[in-house]
Amino acid sequence: MRVLVADRLNEDSLDEMRSLGVEVAYEPDLRADKLPDALDGVNVLVVRGTEVSRAAVRAGRALNLIIRAGAGVNNIDVVAASERGIYVANCPGKNAAAVAELTFTLIGSLDRRVPDGVASLRAGLWQKDEFARAVGLSGKRIGILGLGHVGRAVLRLAQAYHMKPFAFSRSLTATRAADLGVSICRSAEELAGESEIFSVHLELVERTRGIVDRRVLEALPDEAMFINTARPELVDYDALTELVPTKRLRVGLDVLPGEPSVRNGSYDHPILKSGLVYATPHIGASTDQAQTAIAAECARILRSFLTKGEVPNVVNISATFWSRYQLVVRHIDRVGALANVLAVLKRHGIDIHELDNTVFEGGRAACAKIRLGSRPSEDCLSEIMAFSDEILHVDLVTLPNLA
Repeated sequence: MRVLVADRLNEDSLDEMRSLGVEVAYEPDLRADKLPDALDGVNVLVVRGTEVSRAAVRAGRALNLIIRAGAGVNNIDVVAASERGIYVANCPGKNAAAVAELTFTLIGSLDRRVPDGVASLRAGLWQKDEFARAVGLSGKRIGILGLGHVGRAVLRLAQAYHMKPFAFSRSLTATRAADLGVSICRSAEELAGESEIFSVHLELVERTRGIVDRRVLEALPDEAMFINTARPELVDYDALTELVPTKRLRVGLDVLPGEPSVRNGSYDHPILKSGLVYATPHIGASTDQAQTAIAAECARILRSFLTKGEVPNVVNISATFWSRYQLVVRHIDRVGALANVLAVLKRHGIDIHELDNTVFEGGRAACAKIRLGSRPSEDCLSEIMAFSDEILHVDLVTLPNLA
């Protein structure tokens, strides 16, 4: 088994992977355009920000698993992976505390204008009258757009600051909101209207792309804070750039449009010069604590895949049950017993969606659960039962339609 780690990962996690008896190739500076050539004979690929394109997926003929060392899988062509039966997994929640901490660092910096105060002192000035003016955060209404791992971490910090939290999330029910201690809003626009501080914490999918549009931004009260430490594609940055001076918005950003693909380079965008805007170069998850947690999760996923055949945090296995029938076959655990069952199903044109076989203590008997695309006929079942020296019993179960 050969594992390619194509982004930076800490050495402890690499050693843990090697302890599983796999060959680990560590190429943290591998560029995305060179990735397809590097995947020959690779069974497991681990990436952070490196793009895994359709071309790369197709080049990885031996690929079984792609692990994203972070939350989300936007840099991986998941559709291409699914078409080739390659598992894609990520590490959700492992960087939540780090991103939430940066969110509040930006909020506090905007309230106290910390970067400007530091710059003033470094320039040899003492401007206490200018920088002593701050509103304070206690009692402020904070709107949290998205209550995933990061959103909930931000909520906990907001409550520690004695803020009044509001939230919008499609999955947020009134009962869940009451349990979390947050007031529920019915849309992003309604949330913006309630928010003195508006913080974005959604994952990027097609239905969330551009969700913070001009109408949402215009709904913000004048002099509100706007924070985005999630994804730039969630926000209309052109509208935000225009509205910063007219609504006197205070803006904190960790994600920006058209970010460089390299770690060190040049960058410019009009939003940075539009008013009181503080920004960081996409460093939300880049604490040592977060990176250690993510690396450990990558190793856990690999270990589970190798030892159990299971993939934690897999994102491309359908949650919908396409199978309508399940065949439960109790059989003697001997070579060929299951092969005979599968041969009969094939002969009758029955599509097999999933198979799970459990061996009982002592190793004499086993139970196979086989999910099927169509109902086998009585003749088909009789043919299976005809192998009476190895088939103990057969049951056909009709599965509920959960599609």
